[in-house]
Amino acid sequence: MRTCAICLTNMKPGQGHAIFTAECSHSFHFHCITSNVKHGNQICPICRAKWKEIPFQTPAYDLSHGRSRINPVSRPQDDGWMTVRRRLLPPRLGTNGETSTIFQTPEPDVFDDDEVLDLQTEITEKRTSANEAADNNAIGIIDIKTYPEVSAVPRSASHNDFTVLIHLKAPITSERQDRNRNQTELLPVCQNSRAPVDLVTVLDVSGSMAGTKLALLKRAMGFVIENLGPSDRLSIIAFSSRACRLFPLRQMTDRGRRQALQDVNALISNGGTNIAEGLRKGAKVLVDRKWKNPVGSIILLSDGQDTYTVSNNGARAQTDYQSLLPLSICHNNGEGLQIPVHAFGFGADHDAASMHSISEISGGTFSFIEAEGVIQDAFAQCIGGLLSVVVQELQIRVECVHLSLQLSSIKAGGYQTSIVADGRMGFIDVGVLYAEEERNFLVAVNVPVCSSDEMSLLNVRCIYRDPITKAMVSLEEMNEVKIQRPEITSELVVSMKVDREQNRLRAAEAMAEARVAAENGDLAGAVSVLESCHRLLTETASARASDRLTISLCAELKEIQERMANRRVYEASGRAYILSGLSSHSWQRATARGDSTDGTSLVQAYQTPSMADMVSRSQTMFIGNSAPH
Repeated sequence: MRTCAICLTNMKPGQGHAIFTAECSHSFHFHCITSNVKHGNQICPICRAKWKEIPFQTPAYDLSHGRSRINPVSRPQDDGWMTVRRRLLPPRLGTNGETSTIFQTPEPDVFDDDEVLDLQTEITEKRTSANEAADNNAIGIIDIKTYPEVSAVPRSASHNDFTVLIHLKAPITSERQDRNRNQTELLPVCQNSRAPVDLVTVLDVSGSMAGTKLALLKRAMGFVIENLGPSDRLSIIAFSSRACRLFPLRQMTDRGRRQALQDVNALISNGGTNIAEGLRKGAKVLVDRKWKNPVGSIILLSDGQDTYTVSNNGARAQTDYQSLLPLSICHNNGEGLQIPVHAFGFGADHDAASMHSISEISGGTFSFIEAEGVIQDAFAQCIGGLLSVVVQELQIRVECVHLSLQLSSIKAGGYQTSIVADGRMGFIDVGVLYAEEERNFLVAVNVPVCSSDEMSLLNVRCIYRDPITKAMVSLEEMNEVKIQRPEITSELVVSMKVDREQNRLRAAEAMAEARVAAENGDLAGAVSVLESCHRLLTETASARASDRLTISLCAELKEIQERMANRRVYEASGRAYILSGLSSHSWQRATARGDSTDGTSLVQAYQTPSMADMVSRSQTMFIGNSAPH
């Protein structure tokens, strides 16, 4: 007996239900697939083939039958995901008209009922040298390289704002090392080779999520659940007019996954959108927990405007999310616990400015899911990073060597920086790095006249916590930056690595400036800013050398320009696209926007191999042929 992949009930001809078979050979109830197509989806929910012929778009199928409509994750039919095929009980109407029973379930005052973890290594303040860390930990150590703007400055010349690039690369996980040695692909994530995660997903189930959106969200959550390991824990918050915790932090063992899948499958959509309450409850899960995995994070998804931040006259209020959110969510809050929120704006109607603000406040990322069908890939990219954390609490220390030197600036995007000791020392608080993730920072110094043949400019060191051993690792071997000071220099070529990083910062600054102009109603001015930056980038040495990053920056500027063609286009997709780009450049971390999870996309500058692997896993998943866990 065949099963419709949308409503998960049997398809048997002659029972009053027409059956539609697509050109890719997958079949569905006709009323289910016409509802799917009605929402603009022309991609097969199972194999993702793009259909050339689609069924006549009849009115959407009435969900009042109580059927659960999801696109299933790709698991064998005896799996827990498939065994939850059932009719849901008719929803009860609450006193406010909200058709969901989950919001009537009593909750404890304190969320300290999280599932017990195995014995954990105590966090230690003992510092470990890089050599000791390499001996005791298969992950390895951070790689630091420095590049001066030019290799020499004449003795008789001074050079203000002389730029030095600091490049960091996080170590590879032992799981990927084994994979590279064996030349195999898409192996299951090895639990011992990474830090386990406490993940809270805060999901919008308001009325606007009805139909295909909710089905795709359930499918994406199924993928997340199936790719968490037995030491990882998951809790889900569903919100509409109110927020409810579906279940406490639960280990994703086989039993835990089955229960989580059942709870996700039972979700229905109705009511308004109360993002702030959803986030408060999500943060409370992590703050109140009795046990702690090394990595903790929140994934937030919403497709609409927050209906609980509207003023009395009906106008949208300028929401101060920093005052609405718990302190634990705020980045650099002075407390030990910091909870990044990775926000996903779903579709054309979500509140991109608010979602971006939430992610920025918390130190997380903002992704724009423009096409409904890529929600699973967007989630996959995010958890590919969260499941590969190899560095925490990373701090870079930059110290001037020559007595006459002073730091003039540190450009580090969204990361907190400080210059102390009368300009002789600076710090960059980087925090978390995923496996093989890279960071670039530009430090400027004022180089004085000098009488020697060589000048030492800077020493660069770092300290960070290993999330597996929980020990602090100190890279004491100094990375010293030197330049030559000859009597006379021939024309010197600027370092290509410095040039491309300057291009990245120029592009990010232009995007931010264009966004301000667009928000003030000056779309022509915004386009002019983007065009000027594009011209400037094409004239740089990196562009002439066909540098991939510079090419992608130029393509990104052009894409943003097209999304500022008029006010309607900007409101529908331009604002969300540019904010997602700014989030990505601010943290130098991958976000989803447009086709950014597509392997051929140029907007992939920050995607790590672990992220790419997880996206590939998502895109190649088929019914009954999932990768083994």
